[in-house]
Amino acid sequence: MSRIRVLSAVSEIYPLVKTGGLADVAGALPFALAKNDVDVTSLVPGYPAVMRSLESGEEILTEPDLFGGPARVLSSRASGLNLLVIDAPHLFERRGGPYVGPDGHDWPDNAFRFGALGWIAAKIGAGQIPGFVPDIVHCHDWQASLAPAYLAYGEGRRCQSVVTIHNLAYQGQYPAGLLSALRLPPRSFQIDGVEYYGAIGFLKAGLQFAGGITTVSPTYAREIQTPEHGFGMDGLLRARAHVLSGITNGIDTRVWNPLYDGRIPATYGRATLERRGVNKAELQRRFRLEHDPSSLVFGVVSRLVSQKGIDLIPDVAPFLVERGAQLALLGTGDADLERQLVSLASAYPGRISSLIGYDEDLAHLIQASVDALLVPSRSEPCGLTQLSALRYGAVPVVGKVGGLADTVADPEDSNEPTGFHFSPVDVPAFEQVLRRVFQAWLDKPFWRRLQLNGMRTDVSWRKSAEQYARLYSDLVQGEK
Repeated sequence: MSRIRVLSAVSEIYPLVKTGGLADVAGALPFALAKNDVDVTSLVPGYPAVMRSLESGEEILTEPDLFGGPARVLSSRASGLNLLVIDAPHLFERRGGPYVGPDGHDWPDNAFRFGALGWIAAKIGAGQIPGFVPDIVHCHDWQASLAPAYLAYGEGRRCQSVVTIHNLAYQGQYPAGLLSALRLPPRSFQIDGVEYYGAIGFLKAGLQFAGGITTVSPTYAREIQTPEHGFGMDGLLRARAHVLSGITNGIDTRVWNPLYDGRIPATYGRATLERRGVNKAELQRRFRLEHDPSSLVFGVVSRLVSQKGIDLIPDVAPFLVERGAQLALLGTGDADLERQLVSLASAYPGRISSLIGYDEDLAHLIQASVDALLVPSRSEPCGLTQLSALRYGAVPVVGKVGGLADTVADPEDSNEPTGFHFSPVDVPAFEQVLRRVFQAWLDKPFWRRLQLNGMRTDVSWRKSAEQYARLYSDLVQGEK
């Protein structure tokens, strides 16, 4: 079989624009898939950061009116990625983030901004760009998920489509009155179409019409079919379970490699773990923690929201400090949680430090220096920070949910443990697992075993890329 051509429609992609793990996945997966006879071209909005990154730009499609203004699609490359970029200044040329403005609120025209992403993806999937006709349109999250609906209701060629759910909590719902403006036919507004609780559901549309549905871990694929984790989509996902699969994310092991990481003071490998001490000293300096090589240092790199369990941190902080531990926290999110964590650092100077914001260098430093990484999520489709922790010899302590349960092996469940689980995700269970962590820390040979087991774990995209390639192949073969 010839190489499969995939159009990856995505709202952010590392290293051009990133707000979270979606960008990391979109940026790394094309390189892994190339080794599996899959050629990926990524369709992305022309945000200012994207436009500045382009090496060149050949106009391959024009749209006189793309939801309110003229637009064109440029074929280009950046950072080794093959790109198609939607150059639509009226939609994307603005200050602020991909989804929210400088005021912190969603852009009021997001329905049209990401309707445009789906519309152009569908046009390309329908074969309207000479010389590039994809076999698969792969849509990531709600922002791209109108594409399968546009394909279903459009005329002409209908290529296969896949929708990947990176986080079911974000669904993209907009008023029913926008149906015509979004170029959806009246017949689409029904339960077997784009209608979702009286509104237009972007993600719902994708899940309804995609030939394949994936999410980012096997456990999460099972969880989202239940009312507890389904966010109102569980019925639809159960009905489409025959096309739903969980494919665990990987990380880009070129970017996350402690042997060659230029962002950390001391590089190291399994044979030179003691060099992590240099990084711990730098972490303590940068975070203004007491210089104490013997202290058990915990780290957090996270969005500061309740879904991530960050609201539990203030409750367990006294427990950590009483036992001589330190905590370095990096993240941004809910304003109230940010205030609580800043107050926590003030209450325990030299033992707890909270830096509000995101810094890629500091994220790497935390992974390369802390002894244990806390990921107390109540819901986690896959999670990437625990994969980086395994790669860097930081022992992950995780809520036993979603991809965290799939990727971290607890000593109580495995002969080759890599970290610790706890369930339910509440304060008593959190403190109980922390007792186990402190006990393990005192057993230095066992702690080193945890680190080495984690560093030997394959957290790359290799296995996952093979699964995606099989899915694409099955869909293409099914057409013939």
